[in-house]
Amino acid sequence: MQIIDELNRLSSRLRGSLFYLPENPKHQTMRLAYATDASVYQELPLAVAIPQGKDDLKKLIAFAGEQGVTLIPRTAGTSLAGQVVGSGIVVDVSRCFNQVLELNVEERWVRVQPGVIRDDLNSYLRPYGLMFGPETSTANRAMVGGMIGNNSSGLHSIVWGDTRQNLLEAKVLLDDTSEVTFTALDEASLFEKLSAQTREGEIYRKLNTLLSKAENKQAILSGYPKKTLTRRNTGYALDFLVDSEKPFNLCNLLAGSEGTIGIMTEAKLNLMPLPPKEIGLLCVHFADMIACMEGNIVALAHRPEASELVDKYILDFTVGHPTYQHNRFFIEGDPQALLIIEFRAEGEAELHQKAAALREDLMARGLGYAYPFVVGMVQTNLVWDVRKAGLGLIRNLPGDEQPVNLIEDCAVSPEDLPAYVKDIQTLLQEEEVHASYYAHAGAGELHIEPFINLKTTAGRRKFRNILERTTDLVLKYNGSLSGEHGDGRLRGEFIGKVLGEQVYQLLQETKNIFDPRGVFNANKIVNTPAMDTSLRYDTVVDGKHLKTYLDFTQEEGILRMAEKCSGSGDCRKTEITGGTMCPSFMATRDEKDTTRARANMLRQFLTNSTKENRFDHEEIKEVMDLCLSCKACKSECPSRVDVAKMKAEFLQHYYDAHGVPFRSSVIANFTKSQRLGSYVAPLYNFIVETPVLANMVKSVVGFAPMRSLPTVHFTTLSQWARKQPLQKRQRKVYLFSDEFTEYNDTAIGIKAYDLLTALGYQVVIPKHVESGRTYLSKGFVKEAKKIAEKNVRLLKDLVTAETPLLGIEPSAIITFRDEYVALVDADLRDAAQSLSKHTLMIDEFLMREIEAGSIQQTQFTQEEKKIKLHGHCYQKAFHLVGYTERLLSFPKNYQVEVIPSGCCGMAGSFGYEEEHYEVSMKVGELVLLPAVRATDEKTLIAAAGTSCRHQIKDGTGRRSYHPVEILYDALAGSARTKTKN
Repeated sequence: MQIIDELNRLSSRLRGSLFYLPENPKHQTMRLAYATDASVYQELPLAVAIPQGKDDLKKLIAFAGEQGVTLIPRTAGTSLAGQVVGSGIVVDVSRCFNQVLELNVEERWVRVQPGVIRDDLNSYLRPYGLMFGPETSTANRAMVGGMIGNNSSGLHSIVWGDTRQNLLEAKVLLDDTSEVTFTALDEASLFEKLSAQTREGEIYRKLNTLLSKAENKQAILSGYPKKTLTRRNTGYALDFLVDSEKPFNLCNLLAGSEGTIGIMTEAKLNLMPLPPKEIGLLCVHFADMIACMEGNIVALAHRPEASELVDKYILDFTVGHPTYQHNRFFIEGDPQALLIIEFRAEGEAELHQKAAALREDLMARGLGYAYPFVVGMVQTNLVWDVRKAGLGLIRNLPGDEQPVNLIEDCAVSPEDLPAYVKDIQTLLQEEEVHASYYAHAGAGELHIEPFINLKTTAGRRKFRNILERTTDLVLKYNGSLSGEHGDGRLRGEFIGKVLGEQVYQLLQETKNIFDPRGVFNANKIVNTPAMDTSLRYDTVVDGKHLKTYLDFTQEEGILRMAEKCSGSGDCRKTEITGGTMCPSFMATRDEKDTTRARANMLRQFLTNSTKENRFDHEEIKEVMDLCLSCKACKSECPSRVDVAKMKAEFLQHYYDAHGVPFRSSVIANFTKSQRLGSYVAPLYNFIVETPVLANMVKSVVGFAPMRSLPTVHFTTLSQWARKQPLQKRQRKVYLFSDEFTEYNDTAIGIKAYDLLTALGYQVVIPKHVESGRTYLSKGFVKEAKKIAEKNVRLLKDLVTAETPLLGIEPSAIITFRDEYVALVDADLRDAAQSLSKHTLMIDEFLMREIEAGSIQQTQFTQEEKKIKLHGHCYQKAFHLVGYTERLLSFPKNYQVEVIPSGCCGMAGSFGYEEEHYEVSMKVGELVLLPAVRATDEKTLIAAAGTSCRHQIKDGTGRRSYHPVEILYDALAGSARTKTKN
């Protein structure tokens, strides 16, 4: 326990946070969350540090040197070779080192801290007509520090270059805590460095001695990949340091050093002008992979901006995907391989001319069978999104044979790719392994990911064999073992074979010159552990036998769903990039609040727990606490890791072990309380609207005092509807009176009823019970199951394609389309599936009717109206916001703008709960609430979700409207009178 005592002392001296106590659930949660990255490795760190400022970093460095532990610098944690996995102290600089410090537009450079996200940086630079070039597929969460550590390249590296080429200067903390600047040095400046009697001077002198020896220079020049290969990231970049034609700059060494020689605190980056505005992608379809590689050589002769490969595996996993199915518009037939070739130009004519020239060249050579040309930023982004999502999409492969990062970073010259790929195919056939091939064909680096079952001894043997045999091919083609993902602990042990043992010794000496005590990320690049140790799956459990209340058959069990998380970190993007996933991370910027951390925590405990109830762990509760169950991960995560579903399952098991909290019971039984309140509506509303009385209620339940409580209507929607005269119409629709519309938003339900009637539909509210949403939101899965089965039995013989079930509140009606199928018993599953297909949001139904010609624009006013629309999270998850946008735009002079917001932050009861109120408001303040405040009073705010409208009211004092309210009010006078006839 001596190290714990030392960590106690260190913690008391830091301004930031330190997590290290094994018996403390919050500390253990943080350690487990940082035990993995996007690689196949897993190792529990000694501690996790979140430093606030350089002083904290210096204290950590001094501590590491004194105690003989290593520091593992980390930003987004998307490394694929285990660079940020280890048993030392993980130092996460993403939280507090995330500022743009200085911009020089004239000289085209920017100075930033290592936690600045690449895409967020470019959003900041765009108004100045500038950008930072290197672009990884993870660019919407990848941070500058990690990009420098790995020397990231990305899609456009053949034109925009890699990170090393664009790193001008860096401030670095050395192992004695001194801060130095790496920059280009002329002879006089270099001599000054060599003469300095400092730790920095010592490093320069020792490096100079090492690199000045003729035999070492010769070993470097002959051992490193051939110079025509731009993707060259094996070991330390000693080949750049011995290049006498360029100024000596230790930034060349820092880039690709994986945090092993110091901790960077600032970087000065080279910027480039924004590319030409016209963009087009020639998407060449191939029936054969080798032909595709030959086509790539032809494409490069036409000087494109990028040439990227996507294979059949990735394309197949876009089919039926809630997000990427919509991106398949450009695919023709069933290609084995797709080459996406980008051209840019200042004018459309030049753009089409470039594409036409390449198309003719390929056709003349008999290469490719289809050549769709996609133009415009919106459409080309959809295509690129498929390519960028490749890493996550192929994690949808069923079974335990999964794609692994192994030989995905090996690179050869593009002209060698056809032969290299043919050799790889032969190798994998001999190993009886399939693989996915994708990514940077233009740069000669394909991400080839073999499908291997790492849970078996045979699989782990193949894991080693395939990499070892591939190194022979790297040598054959004088290629690079690592192109942009780095060596880490995955490829480090094979560097000596590829570069030569003499060069490997030079790499070891280089590490020793900078870091003789192993302070910085020890055992990465050099002296690495065996590449087949400390894997995620050292312990194997048959997850299919884990008892669950929800049905996870489609996902092959809850454990398999958790395992689908690749760690690629799509859930770490910010509100600047957009999207909804993950709202709690966007607000807190804590790794434990990511989708990734939640999936990993479940995976680790479901795999390793010794308890009979494997869900019964405080660490799982800790990571699930701020999950808003927004369902964004269900659609935005390429691997479709549905944390909302897993959270509900976890909570039910947790209640089984610990009982049900009072507040959770109150919230789950919301419908019952509102039903009782409706009997005495005036009294109920008096209580919740009188501050003293309302605060007493909030205090007892545990609600935030700043929240307003919902009122009940003087009648229920069902009661009102029963009093309406029978309307004979050509088409009947069933209207689901959900628990919120029935009691609280009854006026909206009445307008929905009247709107449908006015448009010519017979509206029937069938016999049903509540949706069960309040129970599911608090993890009362067993109760939700009873409700789901009752509703399915009541509605299954009524609801059809001709007589659909329409819903007003997204969170309630989408339960039919999502959870019901997983809730009901097997004998009702087909009925639930059929019901889900014919259950629609009212906006969705009306828009379909408009498109079918059943509703005319003449039925609505011609007055002008501006509307800003906020989509509910569930609408976004099921891609339904577009229906609402088009519906509200249907009246001739109505203009609709969709607010680019994610989650509103209310998330049902989440925003009411006292301890969650602050996070709830932070989420709302990311985009939605500022956008509402900036909207003039004449513009209407539309929001379908009752929680969203409540958050807008509490956060801005502004009323927002359900889309049916706006559309009903837009009815022309003659159409509206039909409701009275």
